[in-house]
Amino acid sequence: VQLQAFGGGLVQAGGYLRLSCAASGRTDSSYAMNWFRQAPGKEREFVAAISWSGDSTYYADSVKGRFTISRDNAKNSVYLQMNSLRPEDTAVYYCAAHRGPIRVGSVPDLWGRGTLVTVSS
Repeated sequence: VQLQAFGGGLVQAGGYLRLSCAASGRTDSSYAMNWFRQAPGKEREFVAAISWSGDSTYYADSVKGRFTISRDNAKNSVYLQMNSLRPEDTAVYYCAAHRGPIRVGSVPDLWGRGTLVTVSS
């Protein structure tokens, strides 16, 4: 399975963006999906996760109430709606997958290429 994130760009503080992640290849297995981000000079950090069914979601405290993760298994896609963006949200955003259930705190099995989000003040 290959993952590709897209939808990043430049937005002003207070604005919004919607990131998408498309999966291709052998997508017949169930995957929990995640979004991570890495800001310049910082370590990669967890942002959000969603179970295969979409029934369970988890968020980092820093984005809770502002970001929403969702998925459409028919389209092999996962999304991250980002509202009320702040300059500190500036980072490269990556989608990543765990085979099977959500495992927040563990390293994902698959990583996609990232997409850059820049929030100007």
